[in-house]
Amino acid sequence: MKNMKKYKFISLLVIFLLSITLTSCLKDLDVVPLDKNVITSANAFDDPASYKQFLAKVYAGFAVTGQQGPAGKPDISGDEGASDYLRQYWNLQELSTDEAIVAWANDGSLIDLHDQDWTASNSFVSSLYSRIFYQIVLCNEYIRQTTDSKLDSRGVSAELKSQVVEYRAEARFIRALSYWHAVDLFGNVPFVTEADEVGGFKPLQKSRSEVFNYVEQELLGVESQLKEPMQNEYGRVDKVAAWMVLAKLYLNAEVYINQPKYTEALVYLNKIIAAGFTLSPEYKNIFLADNNTNTEIIMRVAFDGTHTESYGGTNFIIHAAVGGTMVPGDFGIAGGWSGLRTTPQFVAKFSDITGISDKRATFYTDGQTLDIAGKTTFTNGYGITKYKNITSTGENGSSEEFVDTDYPMFRLADAYLMYAECVLRGGSGGDLNTALGYINALRERAYGNTTGNIASSDLTLDFILDERSRELYWEGHRRTDLIRFGKFSNTTYVWAWKGDVAAGVSTGDYMNLYPIPASDIMTNPNLTQNIGY
Repeated sequence: MKNMKKYKFISLLVIFLLSITLTSCLKDLDVVPLDKNVITSANAFDDPASYKQFLAKVYAGFAVTGQQGPAGKPDISGDEGASDYLRQYWNLQELSTDEAIVAWANDGSLIDLHDQDWTASNSFVSSLYSRIFYQIVLCNEYIRQTTDSKLDSRGVSAELKSQVVEYRAEARFIRALSYWHAVDLFGNVPFVTEADEVGGFKPLQKSRSEVFNYVEQELLGVESQLKEPMQNEYGRVDKVAAWMVLAKLYLNAEVYINQPKYTEALVYLNKIIAAGFTLSPEYKNIFLADNNTNTEIIMRVAFDGTHTESYGGTNFIIHAAVGGTMVPGDFGIAGGWSGLRTTPQFVAKFSDITGISDKRATFYTDGQTLDIAGKTTFTNGYGITKYKNITSTGENGSSEEFVDTDYPMFRLADAYLMYAECVLRGGSGGDLNTALGYINALRERAYGNTTGNIASSDLTLDFILDERSRELYWEGHRRTDLIRFGKFSNTTYVWAWKGDVAAGVSTGDYMNLYPIPASDIMTNPNLTQNIGY
């Protein structure tokens, strides 16, 4: 595995950042340490290799929590190893829905996510909020340190300067992605860019519309500077990733800014689909330990059992889903954490719950009940075996403790489903027959033949929502999808333990947004809490 994943950006130069938090009150910002071996913002880029190493730190921010693996030196305070960006994003996007429930009653306020009774003091909401803005801080500092004037003052070579243009565009993309997550999850958010001075100030809060417009302009601005489709190094983004986030932004524009932008979404979905990515012949192979070569994944968060020691990301998803009578070795791991399962309402999305017809149904039923009488009993609720630390040829990953399986943040199948939805919602630039062909391509893969194909009369918005769940479950899309379709909170669609009731109940529609953490509200008078909290 190790040699196949040679571009893992985890062995990093520790860059000294002055702007560790958005509300820091640092003083004497221009003081240079007497010890010349200490890395500071003044000397961090003396080594030309530092530009790529710092960019590596930016990418690694999705997967890891500090500098030395899960046991030391966290970037921000919290549960070192388990508080990474991706794990917290997955928790808020999946545990709050019908796709996932967790058994860990003693894990703080985690179980409140599925109950949909979180508050502004929820530690997991706060953890993701902090990770998002820490990631933005990293990007801001990188962009701040890579201006033409900074590069010229350091005597950077023309060749390196050309490379840094691409690095800088990737950092701007990652910042835009993080701000999109912030807009989607929190609405009106504090806003800081590289133009703001480093140090102690309390950022102003921008409206959802203002940040939407900023993300849109940033993505359009970096599009021409990113690598052509599939021409970048493994683990780094290209133009297609920017197109995908633009399409996501436009797809959800009615939620974010009360304006339909399905036509705009179709412009970029057409580009994505024509970019050269192809569907994986086997659905299961997208989520295995050698998915680093998978041609369907548009953007990935890279993991490596030898070099990415984290209790988050796919390591969390794989370990936490194993328990009961499951054999950990069947998943390429030494032991399971007995946490994650799914609800009967999600199981019902598949016509054949044994998974014989639709191969995407990866349910584990031995010793597991369909109904969930007790939230904290792992054997209540079917297991999910979608992700494994085993290769497509049956070999184990490089480590049984930390997995090799990359996380597919965006993939081509999602673009197919988004295309069909935008056509059904009235967007121009698409075609219903083409949309039907895309959906049936996914279903032919799922069924192994044409028996699962649908007719044009079956292609409805309700069908698309269910098909998105069948195709994309446990990939971090469900909460956003349910909100877009009006089925997340205040709705007749309920699932087991929604609202902390066994049969499920409707919840307040204010929960379509998470709260700004109470700690940030208290320390920054410029922030206004979301309604309902």
